[in-house]
Amino acid sequence: MTRYQKARDSAPSSTGGAKPRSYLLVNGPNLNTLGTREPQIYGTTTLAEVVARCRRVAKDAGAELVDYQSNHEGALIDFLQANAASDGAVLNPGGLAHTSIVLRDAVAACSFPVVEVHISDVTKRETFRHHSYLKDVTANQIVGMGVVGYEVALRWLIERAPKK
Repeated sequence: MTRYQKARDSAPSSTGGAKPRSYLLVNGPNLNTLGTREPQIYGTTTLAEVVARCRRVAKDAGAELVDYQSNHEGALIDFLQANAASDGAVLNPGGLAHTSIVLRDAVAACSFPVVEVHISDVTKRETFRHHSYLKDVTANQIVGMGVVGYEVALRWLIERAPKK
């Protein structure tokens, strides 16, 4: 059993059938302003549009998507911990990728795979953005694909999910 497989994968739901896979879509500071904040870098697609697109991807795969955005580091950690039974997470930590050891530790403690997403190519921006504390504790990174990167990350998780 890998680090990300859980005993719940084989447990029946309370209705007697298999529980649908459940994925998290987690967005950190300032991502609530997608569509208006620095559109030359992040584009004009809003976070609500990103969530809707990811919901369609999840639905097409027979999965559920739980989305969350906060400008507060501790709230993001609380959300990950409260949803420990999830099957995976797409996480855009925003600037916390470059500063937060506690978010890194929370991601490392997740029993499910986490894919780190950055809309812009952070390796081609300011030097302080080149390092991510999350890189060594995430299952994958999707960087510089624009908002399509969220869908790519979610599909990556869905395709690699252990079969129930």
